[in-house]
Amino acid sequence: MILDSTKNAERYYALLPRLRRVFDYIATTDLAQLEVGRHDIDGDNLFVNVSELELRPLEAAHLEVHNRYVDVQVVVGGEETFGWSERCNCHRAEGEFDAERDILFYEDRPQTFYTLRAGQFTILFPEDAHAPMLGEGCVRKLIFKVALDR
Repeated sequence: MILDSTKNAERYYALLPRLRRVFDYIATTDLAQLEVGRHDIDGDNLFVNVSELELRPLEAAHLEVHNRYVDVQVVVGGEETFGWSERCNCHRAEGEFDAERDILFYEDRPQTFYTLRAGQFTILFPEDAHAPMLGEGCVRKLIFKVALDR
């Protein structure tokens, strides 16, 4: 898991080849004007979901993991708290992995919490169980789905 400001994005380009495209998109797009929904950048290899949603209390933290995609989540308006745990420490899966949606949920409680503000991002790898959409009020955010080349 990585937490940082978009002004430091260049430091992370070497992690995944498509990260440069994520941050170039952020730098060259009027993020406030993007419509809610999916926007393809490179088909299923790289796309962004724009969301505006009501946040839930910390007690409602619901950990999730992905296998095919790395999430790069960027807050555009408001602030959002995330729960986090190492995937290897999650033991109470809710059902089976949904390969079509690339998601598995866990009942385990997050190990820690952190908050993103506008202009900050988090990168969540398959080993990062995360519980998004926590806090008070509403948030506008971008969820980039970056396919792993395997």
